[in-house]
Amino acid sequence: MSENPPIEYAFPDLRRWEKGAAPYIHVLESGQPGPTVMVAALTHGNEVSGAVVVDGLLAAGLRPRQGTLIFSFNNIEAYQSFDAKRPFKSRMIDEDFNRTWGRLDQPPTTLETRRAQVVKPFVERADFLLDLHSMHDDGVPLMLSGPLDKGAELAKRLGAPVDIIRDAGHAAGMRMRDYGGFGDPKSPKNALLIETGQHWRVSSVAVAKDVAVRFLAESGIVDPGDLPIGWRQPSPSSQRVVEVTHAVATKRGNFKAARHFEGQEMIAKAGTVLGHDDDEPVTTPYDDCVLVMPSSNRPLRPGVTVVRLGRLV
Repeated sequence: MSENPPIEYAFPDLRRWEKGAAPYIHVLESGQPGPTVMVAALTHGNEVSGAVVVDGLLAAGLRPRQGTLIFSFNNIEAYQSFDAKRPFKSRMIDEDFNRTWGRLDQPPTTLETRRAQVVKPFVERADFLLDLHSMHDDGVPLMLSGPLDKGAELAKRLGAPVDIIRDAGHAAGMRMRDYGGFGDPKSPKNALLIETGQHWRVSSVAVAKDVAVRFLAESGIVDPGDLPIGWRQPSPSSQRVVEVTHAVATKRGNFKAARHFEGQEMIAKAGTVLGHDDDEPVTTPYDDCVLVMPSSNRPLRPGVTVVRLGRLV
C-alpha cells in the first residue's frame, strides 16, 4: 500500500504558458510608473499549489494598473517529471533550485543552475517577490520572512498566515528570497516565502490563493477588485513571529527522533531531548522552544536540516 499522501486537486497543464519573456516566465507591463512585483511558483517541482495560483492569475488575464507584474514557473522541468507513484521525486532534477542562489556567478553545471540563470534577471528586476512553496509533511502554513525587519514587517501587513518565521535560510545554499537586495537591510527590495501546507492538500491551494491576492493588493500594482473573487480568506485574529535561533542538521543522515514531532510545536523546558544524531543528543536550548518545520519523522540525507528551533519575539 502506498504511503504517499493523497492528491486532492488537479494539477494544471502549464504548456500553454511556455512562450513568454523567457520560457514559462511572463512579464506584464502597465506602461505606468510603479514597482516591479514577481510571483514565483514551482521553485520545487512537486510544490504545486503555487502553480495553481499562477496558472489561475494568468488565465484570468490579470494585468497591473501601474508598474510591472512578473509571473514565473521556476523548475518547470521537475514539475513535468511528476509521477504520482513517486511524487516526492519531482522536487528537483539534479539539485535543489532554491539552494543555488549564492553561486550563480559560477558556470552552470546542473539543470537547476541553468534554469536559475534564466530566472535570475527577472528576480534582479523585482522590487517585491512572493515565492510560493508547500511542505512535505502536514503542517500549519508558515510565512518565511527572512532574518530582516523589513521582511517581518511586510508579512505583518499581509495579515496572514498566523505564523511568521524570521530565519536565515539554509547552510546548504542561498534561497531565491534572500538573493541580492532582498537580503540587504539597506535595500528597499523585499521578499516573502510562503509554505502553504502539505503539497497536495486542497487547503494548501486555498492558502496560496489567499496569500497571493493579499501580496498583490499590498504591492499597489492592482486594485483589490481586479483579483479573483473568493480567493481571499478571513484574516486570523492575530499573528505571531518566531525567530529561528538554531538549525539542526544531521551529519550523516542518522538522526533518530525521540518521538513524532508536529510543526510549530512548543517544547516547554530547555534541555528536552529531541533525538540523537550519531548517538549524540540533540536538546532544546531554551524554554518555550518552537519546532519549525521538523523533518525528523522521515528518512534523511546527510547534511539535511532536521528541524529549526525558534523563540517567540
